[in-house]
Amino acid sequence: MANKGAKTSSQITGPSYQFEQEWAAHGPVIGIDEAGRGPWAGPVTAAAFWICAEGLGRLPPSLTDSKKLTARQRADIETRLCCPDEGHFYAIYHSSVAEIDEKGILPATFAAMSAAARDVAGQLQQAGYANPPSILVDGNLLPELGFRARAIIKGDSLSLSIAAASILAKQSRDRLMGELAIKYPAYGWEKNAGYGTPAHQHAIAGHGITPHHRRSYAPIKRFLQTGHL
Repeated sequence: MANKGAKTSSQITGPSYQFEQEWAAHGPVIGIDEAGRGPWAGPVTAAAFWICAEGLGRLPPSLTDSKKLTARQRADIETRLCCPDEGHFYAIYHSSVAEIDEKGILPATFAAMSAAARDVAGQLQQAGYANPPSILVDGNLLPELGFRARAIIKGDSLSLSIAAASILAKQSRDRLMGELAIKYPAYGWEKNAGYGTPAHQHAIAGHGITPHHRRSYAPIKRFLQTGHL
């Protein structure tokens, strides 16, 4: 059953393994984070990450909230986290623009989180972990995961598992937006990741919207109705 209360700790000054250790006796502990709730274009992405105990001491020392890192730092950390030799398990899922427009951004985000959590839980089961996992989720809200779960405000700065998930989610989504930018170069998605920057707004004013814009978002909806942002 999910624990609906969000938790922070003033005693933690950076990502640590403290939250994972609190629930380790129950079984594996998975961290989850998302990227892309705010942009006007592109999917929302969620990642789930389980840290192999044997690889805990080899985690990159700079591992933290993805927003605090440069692109080069994130790329280096991602490579190390995803190295098969480290034994970590992870999964990344996208909820499409169509899902966002149909369900709303929060349900679409939760759907991606749930899918990622179930994927890693399945990997753990196949690896011989009999006990169901517990889940740590960044933020103050929890999706229905079907597992013991805890929401941690600023979890990507407090939990190593969530920090790892934040790196993978952002890297995966940024790559996808870069690929879309090749097809739609006017919007600068390789730089703004679909956020409503002035350059993105200027491109919408000059070129209109694409199939990858979130029509349910107020600025896009307003542009469709009035021709103005």
